[in-house]
Amino acid sequence: MTPQQLAEAVRDDMIEDDPSLRWLGLSITEVGPGSCTVTMTVRKEMLNSHALCHGGLIAALADSAFGYASNACNEATVASGFDVNLIASARLGDQLTARATELSRSGRTGVYDVVIPNQHDERIAVFRGRSYTAKGRPVVEGLPVGRQR
Repeated sequence: MTPQQLAEAVRDDMIEDDPSLRWLGLSITEVGPGSCTVTMTVRKEMLNSHALCHGGLIAALADSAFGYASNACNEATVASGFDVNLIASARLGDQLTARATELSRSGRTGVYDVVIPNQHDERIAVFRGRSYTAKGRPVVEGLPVGRQR
């Protein structure tokens, strides 16, 4: 199994057990070893009292991309923390795209960056996530665990 095939298999399994993905209307458009792209369209119920997308929902979008990217090698990985910087506002109907990339993964910890632009390629937010891995514990039983070469 190639690293790409493993990332796709893990994604497919994780989606089945991810009600927040469906609740938020998120779509995973790409996944790979240490990377993931997730999209979200800003809906009316996502707006705050200023008619802007709630910052917590933008963070949830980024956190989802981070989660799928950090679990792509089939080792159970959770967030140990993250920082998010909101740069511009998102509004009703905006299409947001969270692109997560692995910066570092060593031992049990990892660092991932997520950039979120809108449909006009205007940067809305940046996110840095820190991960903790339960070494050797698979996300999906029966699939290889860890980095595949």
